[in-house]
Amino acid sequence: MNKVVKNAEAAIEGIASDMTIMLGGFGLCGIPENCIGALAETSIKGLTCISNNAGVDDFGLGLLLKKKQIKKMISSYVGENKEFERQMLSGELDVELIPQGTLAERCRATGAGIPAFFTPAGYGTEVAEGKEVREFNGKMHILEHSFDPDFAIVKAWKGDTEGNLIYKATARNFNPMMAMAGKITIAEVEELVPAGDLDPNEIHTPGIFVQRIFEGQNFEKRIEQRTVRPKSN
Repeated sequence: MNKVVKNAEAAIEGIASDMTIMLGGFGLCGIPENCIGALAETSIKGLTCISNNAGVDDFGLGLLLKKKQIKKMISSYVGENKEFERQMLSGELDVELIPQGTLAERCRATGAGIPAFFTPAGYGTEVAEGKEVREFNGKMHILEHSFDPDFAIVKAWKGDTEGNLIYKATARNFNPMMAMAGKITIAEVEELVPAGDLDPNEIHTPGIFVQRIFEGQNFEKRIEQRTVRPKSN
């Protein structure tokens, strides 16, 4: 099976309106910039996006929000995007906020074939509304279900032609869990090497989970909030 595709446009082939897609990253760190940009150039709409956050107004998933291509966001943090806030408060965007650990576990459970699990996170809050509750060891837990995404799109530092991936530092974040979870997983990488070039001991995502891979171009790697020390007198 040849997993290598030419570019982001070829990688997103088959993604259609009203599908559910997962997108790796945390803030702007480790997001699949090329694929998001390619999606923003299409007429696809009505997407349900599962991602830790919604990017910023002019970058990341903020590009898709700006074009109103997303109908629902399933996220754990949404504080850096004014357009997201506007659409949510106006009722234009459906939003499901999830505790961050629960989001990560729902992604992992999807890839592991676990349909549901109990967690104490969110019990006694709006997160628990309408969900089954059970007591374990004297503590109340709520039932959370795994996801059912059509595609998962991730970003890695290095990958090989068989789809094996290595993430770099904090850019690993949600990417490994999401890579396991897609019916079709797309990986954009900074460097694509021949099979056998990667040290097997350093591989984070085995190629069996990846169906399409390509070497991305012109990664901006923007910093969400740049903080510097005040100048000394």
